Amino acid sequence: MATVVAFHAHPDDEVLLTGGTLAGLAAGGHRVVIVLACSVPMDGPGTRGSERLGQLRRSAEILGASRIVHLGYADSGRGPVLYPDPPGATRFARADLAEAAEKLAGVLREERADLLLSYDPRGGYGHPDHVKVYEVGARAANLTGIRVLEATAPRELMARAFAVVRLARLVVRHDPAEVRTGFTPGSAITHRVSVRRYARQKRAALMAHETYTSSGGRSARLARILIAAPVGVFALALGREWFAEPGVKPASVQTDVLRPAAGSNCLAG
Repeated sequence: MATVVAFHAHPDDEVLLTGGTLAGLAAGGHRVVIVLACSVPMDGPGTRGSERLGQLRRSAEILGASRIVHLGYADSGRGPVLYPDPPGATRFARADLAEAAEKLAGVLREERADLLLSYDPRGGYGHPDHVKVYEVGARAANLTGIRVLEATAPRELMARAFAVVRLARLVVRHDPAEVRTGFTPGSAITHRVSVRRYARQKRAALMAHETYTSSGGRSARLARILIAAPVGVFALALGREWFAEPGVKPASVQTDVLRPAAGSNCLAG
């Protein structure tokens, strides 16, 4: 049995990017650990931060995760100018890279982890906290020698999907140019995981993040539409998850994250 550490930026990211994969690993008897970089709201520590962590705990329980670790940083936001640090916390985007990486490496060593799930170099669509997850994850992997898979999505598919949701005015805040240059080219995807059989768990875990799904943002509106849809529709929309194994040019695409991509010298955990 393997131990898999999933490193994420914010509560709800663990569901949207890796929820079905984590549920499948846990159902298979593997140990799943979620490490969260930041959860303190942008206006400083307080009730909302506690609420989000509580919602993450409920989500993790639904997905079957055994442990949650919070690195203690604050959300950074997406504005052109980084907000000042809130009282008693540091914005993750300006966190010391070596310090944050050592925190994550400490968890990997303590857990004797076999696999780290992190993000692609663009952090998907360029959110500064997501980019920092990639940087911290890569540094921690160098410190520990652990195998890494970067949670991502095919760039071409995401460009088409964002065009549709923008046309429907469900999501408008993302720059189309960011999507066209973000995520990972389809040719570099090494693992494509069907998680449709875990769609019900994934949807329930997303529902646990009430702070996000009840917010006024248009992405939250899209999430509410998916949650309200029949589970089959939810599975059609969010029933696949993708990963890229750094430094590997895939000869074929794997369907099991515990198996290295063809051409990799890594051993499965």
